[in-house]
Amino acid sequence: MLKDLFIIGAGGVGKEVAWIVEEINSVSPTWNIVGFIDDNKDLHDRTINGVKVLGGIEYLLNLKRKIYAVCAIADYKSRKRIVTKLERYDHIEFVNIIHPSVYISKTNHLGKGVIIYPGCILTTNIKIGDHVIISPKCGIGHETFIDDFVTLLWDVNVAGNVVINEGCLIGSGATIIQNKQVGKGVIIGAGAVVVDDIPPHCTAVGVPAKPIKFHEEAK
Repeated sequence: MLKDLFIIGAGGVGKEVAWIVEEINSVSPTWNIVGFIDDNKDLHDRTINGVKVLGGIEYLLNLKRKIYAVCAIADYKSRKRIVTKLERYDHIEFVNIIHPSVYISKTNHLGKGVIIYPGCILTTNIKIGDHVIISPKCGIGHETFIDDFVTLLWDVNVAGNVVINEGCLIGSGATIIQNKQVGKGVIIGAGAVVVDDIPPHCTAVGVPAKPIKFHEEAK
């Protein structure tokens, strides 16, 4: 029997997750997409790529049965805020959505609500936190730790023994060399090469990557 799945967020990431689910089902039928959940009332009752927008977060809270969900919202602050609210409810279970083409070792540990796009390689003894989004063609090396609510955009390369702390956004084509740490809430610019530890709550760009501005901690 297919499990009913609600995709939170009807934007770009939500549409991509719906596609990944179709790819999963083509290999091993698993999920029935019930619909999108989005607080943008202008989208309610619309059908996007064949999937209906059912309503906002309150729609999920009013359901009385066990449901499965994934939060497909790109913005770290919004994703964390919504997940924190929904995790108070026992009937909502967050699940991982992983494209069938992903290479991933059995020695890795994944949290909940993780989204991994096609073409990614995760080698060995990697720990991935909750609600992490890993975009297409990313590579992650051994003994790396990626904390909750991190987003890796296209073609990010993370070497071994790297630590990426909560809420980081790693831009497309960025590289992080081995044994480096990226502080909480950091934004790494597209194409940057991280060769030194990056302090928390900054934006770092360039080759080598250097902080260009600091910002307040996300609440």
